[in-house]
Formats: sequence, C-alpha cells, structure tokens
Amino acid sequence: MSGDYDQRRGVAHDLMRRDTVSSETPADAIAHLAGRPLLANMGIPLDLDYVKDVRINTSAVERRAQTHVARRTVKKDWQAAWLLRAITCMDLTTLSGDDTDERVRRLCAKARQPIRQDLVEKLGIAELDIKVAAVCVYHTFVETALHALGGTRIHVAAVSTGFPAGLSPLTERVAEIRRSVEAGAQEIDVVITRAHVFGGRWQALYDEIAAFKQACGTAHMKVILGTGDLLTLRNVARASWVAMMAGADFIKTSTGKEPTNATLPVGFVMTRAIREYAQLTGMAVGFKPAGGIRTAKQSLRNSDCRGCVENCFALARAVFWETLSGN
Repeated sequence: MSGDYDQRRGVAHDLMRRDTVSSETPADAIAHLAGRPLLANMGIPLDLDYVKDVRINTSAVERRAQTHVARRTVKKDWQAAWLLRAITCMDLTTLSGDDTDERVRRLCAKARQPIRQDLVEKLGIAELDIKVAAVCVYHTFVETALHALGGTRIHVAAVSTGFPAGLSPLTERVAEIRRSVEAGAQEIDVVITRAHVFGGRWQALYDEIAAFKQACGTAHMKVILGTGDLLTLRNVARASWVAMMAGADFIKTSTGKEPTNATLPVGFVMTRAIREYAQLTGMAVGFKPAGGIRTAKQSLRNSDCRGCVENCFALARAVFWETLSGN
C-alpha cells in the first residue's frame, strides 16, 4: 500500500498518534524503525475509510517474491549468525490430538537447549545462551510447559479461540483466553473469523480482536489471520490493518493447519503493513510466518521480509529444525 499518510488517515488516527508519541518516553520503546523508537501496540480506533482504501498490486508483489528467491542468501559466518538468530525467534510447537505431558516436556527440553553442545563449543557461542522464544501448546498443557521451563526466559504460548477454525461462540473463545492467561500463559495465539474478512465486516472483525485483546491482559496477543484461506493479498492486507488497529502484538500468517501457509508474497504484504502502521502510529507490531518454512534457506528469506521493524519478528517451528540445530 502506498500514499500520503497525512491525507489518508482519519481524525482518530491523528489524535491517537499525537497522544501516544507525546505521552510516552523512549524508555518504553520495544523496537526501532529507521532510528525512531517504537512503542508497544496499544491499538487505535478503527478507521474504516483507511481499511477500505487499502490497495495491493498483486502482480508487483509476486514479481518481487520471484526476484527475492533468485537472490543469493548470506553465506558462511553471516549465514550462521542469521540461523542462530532464527532459532531465538522460533516458537517450538506441538498441537496434535495425541499430545501428552511427556511430549510437551521433551519439547521444552529442546527449547532449553536447542543446539547440540558440541556445536555450541565449536561455534564458540556458549555465552550467547541461545534459546527459542516460546513453546506453544494447547491450554491443557500450559501448566506442564510452565513447570518444564521454570527459571528460563522462554515464554509459554497457548493457542486459543477455537483453534484452528475459530468458529466457536465469541463468549466461549474469550473465556478460553482468560483460562489460559489465568493458568500462566504469557502469549496467546488467537484465530480470527475469516468470514468477517470475506464479507468485508471490518467493524465486527475489529470488535472481535479487541475483545480478545482485553481478555489477554498483559499476555502478548498473536493474531492468526489464516492467510491461506483469505483468497487475495488485498484481504491479507486489510485483515492485517484491522488486527493492528485492534491491538495485536503480532500478526501471524497461519495456524499451520491450512493447505497453504506462510508464503513470500504474504510476508511482503504483512510486513509492509507493519512498517506503514509503525510510521503512522509510532507503535510496533511483530510478524510471525507459520507453516511452510521447511529449509534453512527459506527461514533466511522469510527473516529478510521482516526488515521493516527491528526486534519484532518471530518464526514458527518448521521442518528445517534439524538443519538449524544439528539434531
């Protein structure tokens, strides 16, 4: 999306931006954009005109994705550094119907020591204390994960709101969030109602996500858009904007259960929206590609999508784990 921000934003946006920038101090910054400190996203009033005005040049985005794949990735020491960074951005996840407490404990052990000790010594990175960002589980296993990760900085994330379909009644989805937060989850992955996007019901989508945000309290909220279901890149961009306006801490591509998950065109569209939102509001939102990242090279390409906002990027667990960790 392009254009003059001052002309396209609504009055509510302008007032919110002035209040946010003037009332907070740089000490509250969680990220930076072109040297400008960015604050945590508190959300802003929904601007329907702004959302409806979103335009995406699909052919241009797809051409950019094709040229991006053709570029050479970083090599040698730089590649090792990026892959180590990728590990620190990952959410190790187990979301299967046959999950058990023991499986969750094994996953947490992997989260605590994601790289083989001999590789740590060979690379000389012991002082970096590399760990993953979070372990993501169903609500039933939040307590198990918390015990297994005690004494670490690794967060416990819980999928919620009728994951993966997100079609249970709103009251039940909000209650589900509250139960996970009360159990100790520090991050909540919520699923939007895709039908709101198909029908252009942006106010309903905004209200739904805002209710999720309120239920999350101090826990970080990652909003799963289900981009593989949204049909067009314009829908992806519009849903991204509504989610950010409603207070998302992260916008996430997929549940990992859809036939199509994270793709480069979707990544470009979502991170472009994040950058423009940061320019408009002075607030940072993270980006999380989930599913479909199967090699170390794909992880590097997806992490290059995130260059718009420093320190606000996360990777979902992917099949390329063995490549990254040596396990």
